[in-house]
Amino acid sequence: MAQATVERWEIRIGEDGYPPCLYDLTSPPAVLYGMGDPGCLQAPCLGVVGARRATPYGLSIASMCGRVAAEGGVCVVSGGAMGCDAAAGRAALGAGGKTVVVSGCGADQVYPSDSRDVYEGAVASGGAVVSAERWGTGPRRWAFPKRNSLIAALSRVLIVTEAGARSGTMGTADAAIELGRSLYAIPGSVFSANSRGTNSLIADGARIIPDEESLALSISLDFGFLLLRDSQVPQKTGPVMAALLASPLRPDELASSLGEDVLGMLRVLADYEARNLVERLPDGRYCPSEAYLLGHNRSR
Repeated sequence: MAQATVERWEIRIGEDGYPPCLYDLTSPPAVLYGMGDPGCLQAPCLGVVGARRATPYGLSIASMCGRVAAEGGVCVVSGGAMGCDAAAGRAALGAGGKTVVVSGCGADQVYPSDSRDVYEGAVASGGAVVSAERWGTGPRRWAFPKRNSLIAALSRVLIVTEAGARSGTMGTADAAIELGRSLYAIPGSVFSANSRGTNSLIADGARIIPDEESLALSISLDFGFLLLRDSQVPQKTGPVMAALLASPLRPDELASSLGEDVLGMLRVLADYEARNLVERLPDGRYCPSEAYLLGHNRSR
């Protein structure tokens, strides 16, 4: 981050400009440290959080949420972490919107370094990087639960895109529930460990978001504006992609389910991988690529 040209600011509790929503916290931060435009904290904000070690499905969902919110003029709040948080921030910036990164470090620190573009883009686009930690503070484990509560407090709505049953993302969701924020959750495969958290939130009453049109409608209702989506004919998918959309599979499992031979299926998967339609997971299963999922969703 080009710190020499970016003005730092501090807002103390009780001062003008201190975000009113933070008073909902049991222990609001005494000082909010930031870089960028503090005014964006007074605007309508929507939080997007999810797994750091996200699947292509989770990344594409986070990107969709960030983009749709930004297209409606809603500022996207996240933790800037690798995975879903960074994907949401990048999508919001790519759609010409604003994003706020709530850091678990000092607001002048970039963590993780792979998210530097999100931090710099947040400041450059009229958003901000904010923190309850002092300038120069590095990553410390105990600071991140406090960061998660700040994300929830700043957000009128929190979207959980992909999350394991026990994770920091679920901690943010718990904070949002305690604060009375609206909570959306994206359903995932019952076989995916990364969707156990989101699926359990839905079972417990979170608003289920089954598609982009439902997301746009929910945001419109909660933020008081109309965000229209064209109704289009769903894109047709072949049997291989249809099976992988349902659940990641190994080549032998996919071949068996489709009544094909394994060698032939390996050739098909190699061709699809070369065309960036699928990608191979570390455990040997194949799943649709993030690029395919984003294109498939936009064509619906």
